[in-house]
Amino acid sequence: MGGTGSGRRWHWGAKDTTGEYRSIDVRRWKRDGLLTPHQSFGWQWTRRGEVVASINICTEPGRVFLDYRHRRRGEQDWESEKYPVYLDWTPCHLGGERPWFLCPALGCGRRVALLYGGKIFACRHCHQLTYPSQREEAYDRAARKADRIRDKLEWEPGIFNGKGWKPKGMHWSTYERLNARHDAFVQTSLRGIATKMLLLGEPPEDWGI
Repeated sequence: MGGTGSGRRWHWGAKDTTGEYRSIDVRRWKRDGLLTPHQSFGWQWTRRGEVVASINICTEPGRVFLDYRHRRRGEQDWESEKYPVYLDWTPCHLGGERPWFLCPALGCGRRVALLYGGKIFACRHCHQLTYPSQREEAYDRAARKADRIRDKLEWEPGIFNGKGWKPKGMHWSTYERLNARHDAFVQTSLRGIATKMLLLGEPPEDWGI
């Protein structure tokens, strides 16, 4: 069975989400020590352990150069792209500095942590992307919150799966609180799914709600 909401058809004109685009994160590069000027490195995206895309990056004081090839959907010819993305730094409350990309799209220049790939890497506003959570129905959000609790309780993910045991070392009061919240989110999600299926003319199975 797919996840809640799997197979749902979005309305025409619905925006793509950030999760559907490859991204680069300037915070990750800083953590990995990759923003030091005068160095080169490659960045890759993998799927099932195989590399599906990559770019080359060269660093200079105050900017990085992106170098890669891309092609439009349905086209055979590849195009080469190489351009700078300028950086900005802001002080952190506890000391040090935080890096930002300045979006390279023409007329933008927003200060952002993430850029999303297309013909050029640009901010989500320029690509007109929404966050996945903005597409969620209320029952999707409830199921996602229930899954977060299942993760804390070390249970198998998915609200249609059974419960596990109390994790070793967890206080009973904490376990009971999380268990009650989990059940409330599950009930909210199942009611929403049942209502959705009734509206679509598909009688839901008996889920005990």
